[in-house]
Amino acid sequence: MGPRIGEGPRMPDRSTKTTMGTEDMHERKVSVEPQDSHQDAQPRGMFHNIKFFVLCHSLLQLTQLMISGYLKSSISTVEKRFGLSSQISGLLAAFNEVGNVSLILFVSYFGSRVHRPRMIGYGGLLVATAGLLMALPHFISEPYRYDHGSSDNRSLDFEASLCLPTTMAPASVLSNGSCSSHTEAKHLTMVGIMFAAQTLLGIGAVPIQPFGISYIDDFAHDSNSPLYIGILFGITTMGPGLAYGLGSLMLRLYVDIDRMPEGGINLTPKDPRWVGAWWLGFLISSGLVVLASSPYFFFPREMPKEKHEFHFRRKVLASVASTASKGEDLSSQHEPLKKQAGLAQIAPDLTLVQFIKVFPRVLLRNLRHPIFLLVVLSQVCTSSMVAGMATFLPKFLERQFSITASFANMLLGCLTIPLVIVGIMMGGVLVKRLHLSPVQCSALCLLGSLLCLLFSVPLFFIGCSTHHIAGITQDLGAQPGPSLFPGCSEPCSCQSDDFNPVCDTSAYVEYTTPCHAGCTGRVVQEALGKSQVFYTNCSCVAGNGTVPAGSCESACSHLVLPFIVLFSLGAGLASITHTPSFMLILRGVKKEDKTLAVGMQFMLLRVLAWMPSPVIHGSAIDTTCVHWALTCGRRAVCRYYDHDLLRNRFIGLQFFFKTGSLVCFTLVLAILRQQSREASTRTTVKSSELQQL
Repeated sequence: MGPRIGEGPRMPDRSTKTTMGTEDMHERKVSVEPQDSHQDAQPRGMFHNIKFFVLCHSLLQLTQLMISGYLKSSISTVEKRFGLSSQISGLLAAFNEVGNVSLILFVSYFGSRVHRPRMIGYGGLLVATAGLLMALPHFISEPYRYDHGSSDNRSLDFEASLCLPTTMAPASVLSNGSCSSHTEAKHLTMVGIMFAAQTLLGIGAVPIQPFGISYIDDFAHDSNSPLYIGILFGITTMGPGLAYGLGSLMLRLYVDIDRMPEGGINLTPKDPRWVGAWWLGFLISSGLVVLASSPYFFFPREMPKEKHEFHFRRKVLASVASTASKGEDLSSQHEPLKKQAGLAQIAPDLTLVQFIKVFPRVLLRNLRHPIFLLVVLSQVCTSSMVAGMATFLPKFLERQFSITASFANMLLGCLTIPLVIVGIMMGGVLVKRLHLSPVQCSALCLLGSLLCLLFSVPLFFIGCSTHHIAGITQDLGAQPGPSLFPGCSEPCSCQSDDFNPVCDTSAYVEYTTPCHAGCTGRVVQEALGKSQVFYTNCSCVAGNGTVPAGSCESACSHLVLPFIVLFSLGAGLASITHTPSFMLILRGVKKEDKTLAVGMQFMLLRVLAWMPSPVIHGSAIDTTCVHWALTCGRRAVCRYYDHDLLRNRFIGLQFFFKTGSLVCFTLVLAILRQQSREASTRTTVKSSELQQL
């Protein structure tokens, strides 16, 4: 039976291949032979080659994930630069999901009605625009001032940090700074621009992955499509690692590298006031996205379907794209998921209103399925853990172990992200090689979650308490203020909101400024091409001694490597559950709902995990702050944390989500075993009845 009259254009060789008999296929070949011969004679070029499209799409998704993940690599730097709390920065990091979720539902509806390559190209340009918009606040804001002295006279900056009698203090020191409505409005404008950029980033990412995968599946050979999609995901998973690597490089550069003050700066990346060139990574990533998006405007709406199968496909497919060709329960080799009858298949025949009406019914039907619901809940817990880790683990490492933001990003990019990728690949290989049943898949997920949980237990004990900070750690329940500082600095006109830390290395006590240490002098020593600042005649130091500039070194900096190794191993073990849990969803829902079930899964993960988790983690981190910087009377960035409380709450939140995932997989295994026993009982009863007959 041929296609219906009046039916819209179908993809080549898709709709007719499964309905034509041998004679029909012969007639079709004869009828199109002259056209095919003419096409073969004409050089099609690389833009009519599906392999080139796969290459372009791999590069685009790689650069898109770089620009999406780069903010997470520089989150603590953005906090310091614009005076944001962790709760606000977490909301900023998650805000791209708002734009994504608001439009992702309509991708299934419009997917067959638009020029997909051009839509992908437009989406890439929106992503690049969002990256440029993220960097815009750097260019329209004032140069970064790392203390509260006068920005017009550097000598006053030095005097502002020293112990001076009230009558000798500069006017700029005694004032609380300019807190006009214009200043606050400008701050809100900067933050608003970044939130708008994140929303635009989410909107631009909407068409990239779904349109790209459907385009590959339409015009690749049926046997090669899983291989291409496997290669696509294999390349794009490197995006987050490259984002952290780029962040590691950029944060070594000073934020105002394009407008350095005369005489340079006396900061090093180890100084807590250091702010790296966070904006530069967005410019680089945006440029890469523009380059990767350009070819899409030259691809045709439809291209000739690939005719040849790779001879080595079976070997490569077994290791790269195992999930796409697994088992008759998913789809046969010649009948991909997208060809199954379901809402995604009939969407082209529905109006937009009908599509919106049908979608909730399919959603509710799947949510009432216990396996689907429990597996999605377990993935929500795992994704919440990953979202919190990706956003705030670099900041946690900075604070807990006194390492630089650059080094923290390098640890994640070189160790944690690769182990997560290896875990995902191992899960796919185990499912493919061992031919795991649903019960065995749930057992593998349970084992991975349990081992991940066990690796998390030692993390509660790897770290050390906050060192003594004069006037702050004496009474953590009191609001820090001038009255809490030692009496030795009372004659000085110290400002409570200044921040230029110094460390008394003999007593291991840190002061927020040289003024609070009672220091009256300042010297700079040059050694090996580097300058080191010392403050002298400090009345709060034994013997009116000298203290170096900068915070005290952490007593447990050497524990950062054991911590990140255990954390990364746990994350890798948790990622083993990715593929088998995906298989449980595909095997646990009705055949006609499989395609939509996957779409619902990703939508629920965004709404329930990737959107709220960074905000939850950021709020938990804020509760551990013991000294806030104040800007115009409002709380800005946190200067000091209670390290024990920070560790217990951050790791505890991760532990909570891991426990939730473990509980869900335990229930899935129990239900599947019960269903298996009931099926075996029914089979036994039927066999006995047949024998009696």
